[in-house]
Amino acid sequence: MSTRSTESTRTYRLTVCGLMTALAFVANYIRFPFLGSQITVSNTLCVLCGLILGPWAGFVTAGAGNFLYDLIAGYGVEGLITFVSKGAIAMVAGLICHKAMKKRTLAPKDRTMLFVGAAAGAVTYVALYMLKTFCFGLWVKGLGMEGTFVSMGSKLPASLINAIFATIGAPVLMNAVHLPLHRLGIWGKG
Repeated sequence: MSTRSTESTRTYRLTVCGLMTALAFVANYIRFPFLGSQITVSNTLCVLCGLILGPWAGFVTAGAGNFLYDLIAGYGVEGLITFVSKGAIAMVAGLICHKAMKKRTLAPKDRTMLFVGAAAGAVTYVALYMLKTFCFGLWVKGLGMEGTFVSMGSKLPASLINAIFATIGAPVLMNAVHLPLHRLGIWGKG
């Protein structure tokens, strides 16, 4: 690969990282209330960050986009928790399927891995969100054990719907951008 094409690839990858961070940020504005929580497309974009960028760059871009949203929305210190939990979605999805996504042509098993990685990332977030809700309910809000479990129960349905949406939505979006990313030279031949 020539120096010029290597520089172009780095530029494209950096551009995609910036774009994915921005999309992860904006996805937080696409939400509606549901049973005491929120339905959002944010988790779908976090999974997509991991699929496109891999586990580590995906972690940073998904985490940064959501962290910025939390700062602007006034959530303060919770932004750091969000950085880790939303980044974890991308990291888990990326660890499971990023190598398969580098292939120019996806075999049926690679397409299956898209759903497995998306589901694993989404379930990771549900677990981390429930842990956060538990800790905040018990130690920050002082709800007691019963109140904390009620709080967790009220947030679980929306969290599961977000997970299902991410498990379905991210692979669909990935299929749409897979070949264009190869044509840009962002990924190797695989």
